[in-house]
Amino acid sequence: MTTGTGAPGPAPTPGDVAQVTARLGRAPAGAFSVARRDDRGAPMVIANAPLLRDGTPMPTRYWLVDPDLHDAVSRLESTGGVRRAEAEVDPEALAAAHRRYGAARDAELPPDHHGPRPSGGVGGTRQGVKCLHAHLAYWLVGGEDPVGRWVALQLGLAPAPDGAAGPST
Repeated sequence: MTTGTGAPGPAPTPGDVAQVTARLGRAPAGAFSVARRDDRGAPMVIANAPLLRDGTPMPTRYWLVDPDLHDAVSRLESTGGVRRAEAEVDPEALAAAHRRYGAARDAELPPDHHGPRPSGGVGGTRQGVKCLHAHLAYWLVGGEDPVGRWVALQLGLAPAPDGAAGPST
């Protein structure tokens, strides 16, 4: 379901817009909805419309806006997390996640749109891993994303495959 603005889900409240603006450090460039909230009700992940207000394609459907998670993922990336994730995740499962993500994002395009379209999968990536933040955001909203799950395990957000608690940072 779209908001009428091209973003999936209900329209954000004025408070959501203010919080997301503060968390991004700028006003969002396109329509969005809040795809997941934290325990206090604050936006954690937003779902972006596939086109910005000026018509520019927006390849990143899900954006991680939780500041604590964002910082934790940045630390993981800074210590080689992108390379480690790419080495440890099944490439076929990752390719399938990219296809699902792109198809779901593209389904939100207006039916009469004939201009440039977003491309790629998670975060606009065509293959492999580019941004752990985008993968975690997709996983947090229920996307079947092996890299998002890998990141969640590294951060202690998901149980390990054997049912034990995942490592924490």
